[in-house]
Amino acid sequence: MLAFKKISKFSTSWFWLGMAGIFLFSVALRFWGLSRFNTLVFDETYFVKFANSYLSGSKFFDSQPPLGKYAIALGIWIGTHLPFPQEPHNNLAGSPLSPWTYRWLNALTGSLIPLVVAAIAYQLNRQRSYALLAALFASLDGLFLVESRYALLNIYLIIFGLLGQLCFLVGCAITGKRRWIYLGAAGINFGAAAAVKWNGLGFLLGAYLVWAAAWAQRRLTPKGAATRTKPKRAISSKTEMLPPPFYLPILPAVINLAIIPAIVYSLVWIPHLQLNPEYRFWEVHQQILGYHRHLGTGADVHPYCSAWYGWPVTIRPVVYFYQNISAANGESKIYHVLAMGNPALWWFSTAAIGLLAWLLLKLGCRVWGVGCRAWKGCRVWGVGCRKEREENFQQSPSHTSHTFHTPHTPYTPHPTPHTPHPTPYTLISYLLANYLANWLPWAAVDRCLFLYLYMGSCAFAWLAIAFVIDRSLRSSLLSVRATAIGIILLIIFAFIFWMPVYLGLPLSPQDWKLRMWLPSWI
Repeated sequence: MLAFKKISKFSTSWFWLGMAGIFLFSVALRFWGLSRFNTLVFDETYFVKFANSYLSGSKFFDSQPPLGKYAIALGIWIGTHLPFPQEPHNNLAGSPLSPWTYRWLNALTGSLIPLVVAAIAYQLNRQRSYALLAALFASLDGLFLVESRYALLNIYLIIFGLLGQLCFLVGCAITGKRRWIYLGAAGINFGAAAAVKWNGLGFLLGAYLVWAAAWAQRRLTPKGAATRTKPKRAISSKTEMLPPPFYLPILPAVINLAIIPAIVYSLVWIPHLQLNPEYRFWEVHQQILGYHRHLGTGADVHPYCSAWYGWPVTIRPVVYFYQNISAANGESKIYHVLAMGNPALWWFSTAAIGLLAWLLLKLGCRVWGVGCRAWKGCRVWGVGCRKEREENFQQSPSHTSHTFHTPHTPYTPHPTPHTPHPTPYTLISYLLANYLANWLPWAAVDRCLFLYLYMGSCAFAWLAIAFVIDRSLRSSLLSVRATAIGIILLIIFAFIFWMPVYLGLPLSPQDWKLRMWLPSWI
């Protein structure tokens, strides 16, 4: 219990200091040596050339929506107009460009992802320790670091998808005009994610799943039955019917989560179609769909194709760059950039997803159930459900009402009923729904797939492991707290150990082999 009290009193100043440190750490790693490899790395061969074609007005065919290339083109344009020179240069994209000019915006965008992950975590349960852990894990992933250091598309997809989820969560928690503003922002970001790559729709699918479950629960709950036990200190003598977390009426849901994303996605195509007028909107989509259908799979298509079910344990990463340089004295140095997640983080995150799924089934509650009886006997984190809810209620900034308030909604003596704070059931279900929405659809795809397609699910796996660790650190059992601290240290050590293959640092053949634990990693 002492551990819980210490964590619950986690000061705001220490929280912001920690967040600032994580952000600066992310910026430093992503911008360090950004121009070290003066070439086009992996799919930069396509994306940088396409982005430069937008600037030069050259026609081309692209198998992906255009928004990600717009962003790279914007970075190139800004980078080439800066008052200080950028060295070195190459002509691989059709004009002399410094690698810094087409990579810096990716690096900046990737540096922001831990902050967005932290904001989602805080919006879910208002615990600063949970948000800080989520941000820490997001900053310690190797795949996201690699993707942020090169002019690739996945970072833009992730940032838009996560911003959409964040705005969706805030919009569900408030009412009035601000709800429409946040939900509209969610729709814009969801549409933008799909306009980077079609698999950006996984974030929107996750929002659909949690909204549909909340809407069904609202419809099936008998009239007069409250969705949450009224706190003892509620100032109103009348028990009000509160909607379940993530509930939205039909009209704002359809407008903001269907119509607005479709409009945004369509508008993004206008500059591309003006540059390539020979094909209309639907004809371009037929061409793209045909390209992906006939791409095929297996090593004959690409040596680093991987099966979707192997992604959670990073079975088959992707080599982005490899160079073996022999020195005059006979010694050789290997420069290897491997798009691979932090093994410790991914393995523990996958275990956390499995644990949360098992708990949801083992406790006997429905996916969106609100009862507390099943949770009461759970000793996984050494915290009883009833006591935990009372403590969380006492810490809530709106503890004098059974209404859930965000920092944007000021306290009033007689508040309008908002969506209640997510319970452990709804929080876990939210994480699992979004994790599966970004992962399971790939089971139906028979073309060549790559590990980086798991990045959308990976963000929710971080939130899952952060949730488990945060609860474990609050446990009254010393062994549970020690295990949680040990896992954090292992994740940090693993990131440091594999950092040379994330940053492409020179390694001796022996040191390189030491990091290639599986034959499939080569």
